[in-house]
Amino acid sequence: MKHKKILTIALAGIISLNLGMQKFSLTPKTVYHVYLKGKSIGLVESKEDLEKYIDREQESLKEKYNIKKVYAPDELDIKKEITYKEDISSSEEIYTKIKDSSSFSIDGYEINIKKEIASKEEDKTETKNIKIYVIDKKVFTDSIDKTVKSFITNEDYNTYKSNKKQKIKETGKIIEKIYIENDITIKKGKIPTNKKIYQEVDELSRYLLFGTTKSQAIYTIKDGDTINDIAYNNKMSNEEFLIMNPEFTSENALLYAGQNVNIGILNPQINIVEEDEVVAYEEKKYQTETRYDNSKTVGYQETTQQGVNGKNRVTQKVRKVNGETTNIITANTEEITPVINEIIVKGGKEELYTGSPIPTAGAWGWPASCNSVSSPFGYRWGTLHDGTDIAGCGRNSAIYAAQSGTVIIVAEKWDNGKYIVINHNNGYYTMYAHLQGFAVKKGQQVEKGQVIGGMGDSGFATGVHLHYSIWLGGPPYSGGKVLNAMSMY
Repeated sequence: MKHKKILTIALAGIISLNLGMQKFSLTPKTVYHVYLKGKSIGLVESKEDLEKYIDREQESLKEKYNIKKVYAPDELDIKKEITYKEDISSSEEIYTKIKDSSSFSIDGYEINIKKEIASKEEDKTETKNIKIYVIDKKVFTDSIDKTVKSFITNEDYNTYKSNKKQKIKETGKIIEKIYIENDITIKKGKIPTNKKIYQEVDELSRYLLFGTTKSQAIYTIKDGDTINDIAYNNKMSNEEFLIMNPEFTSENALLYAGQNVNIGILNPQINIVEEDEVVAYEEKKYQTETRYDNSKTVGYQETTQQGVNGKNRVTQKVRKVNGETTNIITANTEEITPVINEIIVKGGKEELYTGSPIPTAGAWGWPASCNSVSSPFGYRWGTLHDGTDIAGCGRNSAIYAAQSGTVIIVAEKWDNGKYIVINHNNGYYTMYAHLQGFAVKKGQQVEKGQVIGGMGDSGFATGVHLHYSIWLGGPPYSGGKVLNAMSMY
């Protein structure tokens, strides 16, 4: 009896001690343990009642997104338990703890877009994962459709979507494919309300085009302004200007003082690829052949055959990404009119001559065996493209020195690939980049029209082409000022 009395007193003391710390029941009950971000925030009697309370208290979210139901945050975990504890929280108490530290969720779609971004430091790309949230999937599909139409005319787009078989009679263009290059996944489920949720097509298409939903800048046209001037001064290409101002159909469109236009830097979040077949007439420029007659004195010059440019009908496969030509492949060339080269006869007999050299017209020779310019000099995506890209000649096709001079660089870099720089000894320097290989060495003297290498895609290039640039006053990136090479032709 004595031992039993002592045990009873001890148990009473333990129970009294525990009750002072936390309330317990001698009868187990079923409850729900609530965790937020892995941390316990309390117990509730009914999971269903808590979820209903959350839904009832979020009328503002329902009104904002025009929805019927709001859910607990994804970070909330509710687990069924058997417990002796009696300190059960109300749904209101748990809700108060949730709303100040987490966000609720609603039914919608999570869209993941993988975007490859070129590194400016080395030859590699980085993958950026873009998340977009919508309630209605049609908002996303319609915004994609609108973004595509920013780069492709309505007429071309509608013709392509009609699936009508087209045929080029003499010259023209057929769109063979339009597709999005990115890896895109769409998942239906609960989406967080603390993230940007797009409800309007215009807003989402603006983000897909510019990488931001902010409105772009407005420029007021002044007397004498041209589209080319406005675009260049604002680090835009002419094509970007026309995309942002679709009321203008050509870079040669007339502007008037006081007119407002949109300016800004495009930053497309998706790559819209257009693959075309293009048939066009291409002028084949004649070359000048110089012959020497030793019966004539030095300084004598006579044109014995006038040069006539030829004409070819060229079929090309053209690939564009977001309106920018990234590759041209010549599929077929049909000669319409043959080239007739110019022949100049010069005197070869020496005599004392103290005057200045006689300047000759057409000092700059074309550096490639074809004329297709895939990307002109100027800004694109806010960065200056400091050369003219010539494509369509084919891999390892001849690259020519634009003028006579001294080869000062024969090298290879991650961005330019294999490239050559020639000092023309008159203040001008030319650079030829992305070559397949070299036909000259550093220090070598070359003549205008001499083969110096082959066209390729070495370095950071999207296809086989020549990046050709002219610099004044010094070598490229070493004191020289870059010029628009096409201004010399």
